[in-house]
Amino acid sequence: MKDKDFRLATWNVNSVRIRLELLKKFISEENPDVLCLQEVKARREDFPFDEIRALGYPHIALYSQAGYNGVAVLSKYTLNGIEELNWVGKNDARHIKVNIFEDIELHNIYIPAGGDVPDPVVNLSFAHKLTFMDDIAEFWEQHKNEYCGKKMIICGDFNVAPYENDVWNHKQLLKIVSHTPEEVERLNRLKKSLDFIDISREFHPEPEKIYTWWSYRNPNWQINNKGRRLDHIWVTQPLRNNVKSYKILTKARAWERPSDHVPVLADFAF
Repeated sequence: MKDKDFRLATWNVNSVRIRLELLKKFISEENPDVLCLQEVKARREDFPFDEIRALGYPHIALYSQAGYNGVAVLSKYTLNGIEELNWVGKNDARHIKVNIFEDIELHNIYIPAGGDVPDPVVNLSFAHKLTFMDDIAEFWEQHKNEYCGKKMIICGDFNVAPYENDVWNHKQLLKIVSHTPEEVERLNRLKKSLDFIDISREFHPEPEKIYTWWSYRNPNWQINNKGRRLDHIWVTQPLRNNVKSYKILTKARAWERPSDHVPVLADFAF
């Protein structure tokens, strides 16, 4: 691999076209080398390729569809091995894989939100969410030997807050989608499938409360701070010691016309 440090960011922008000015602001302030976006909500013909290339990202990998979902990787460096990955028998633009440099495999994943009712029998969206995580975990479990020693980063909006202090009130949210035991169990299985390291909790161990999402329904989010940590960056063991810093850009939630998610960043050094 090249002797190159880089900054990685992940952000659910909740429409790349609506959030384009905020994307420019974020890039001017934080200057990530690789930026993973979720919920871009733009078909390929509507995606702002020219504007993003003008911001210094000539390499763009996009898996999109009309109206909703969609994931993209914006990079200052060449992207190889681009693959659109699908789970649960759906082509719903939630997972894209790229290779950066010579030996790092990067996965940008947007796990389904799961609706409002945490019951897979009566809520098919919740069933889809659980099965989506199970499908990826099962695939990596079955191919674990092939991935042994591989440098991997997976990041994105996982729509699950796994730890007690990833939510503002653990007991109240145990029956709320994003923090239920069923979802946490599935996400933990996914994490264990290739022995991923949760970078956030490496730098901010429990019981520190940390959040990346605040509901649009809560106009007083800064006062009551009822957040959840839904956005994640994980790495495999070979990259553990290369992560030098981690940051949640909480102030982005207060920008004009913000996403309900804020960017999460990690700096890698080699």
